Amino acid sequence: MSAWTVRPAAGPADRAACFAVRREVFVTEQRVPEEIEYDAHDAEDAATVHVLAVRADGTPLGTGRLLHGPAAASRTGADPGVGALGRLAVTRSARGLGVGAALVRAVEDAARALGLAAVDLHAQTHALGFYERLGYRAYGAEFPDAGIPHRSMRRALRT
Repeated sequence: MSAWTVRPAAGPADRAACFAVRREVFVTEQRVPEEIEYDAHDAEDAATVHVLAVRADGTPLGTGRLLHGPAAASRTGADPGVGALGRLAVTRSARGLGVGAALVRAVEDAARALGLAAVDLHAQTHALGFYERLGYRAYGAEFPDAGIPHRSMRRALRT
């Protein structure tokens, strides 16, 4: 058994833990302005699934979110049958432990449970290899998001 688990975020304390990880990784480490890190999809919302990785003692290690339905379509420009994985963040102390891959798989499991056919994401270009190892394929041109170069990627969940 690993010293950490990944689960859907449930309730205000879990959501606060997700936001704390994002603040640490995106706002503090990557200097993303806090006012653009959080958006309307972070409100408790049926079209958003947050996942959380925690140590056995409850310390948050990582998070990610899945947008689905019209929320995903507005983010990715894709049809409503495609989910949008975003805000994937792993604390510095948990990197290299497989937490990020487990979070991606948890988002994919949630997408499958919703009947989605694929998951899209906007990957920071330095992370392309990570997502490629998980079965994602890049498409389209590079673009900036929060001043950081990104590429769109997709993985089909069923054939």
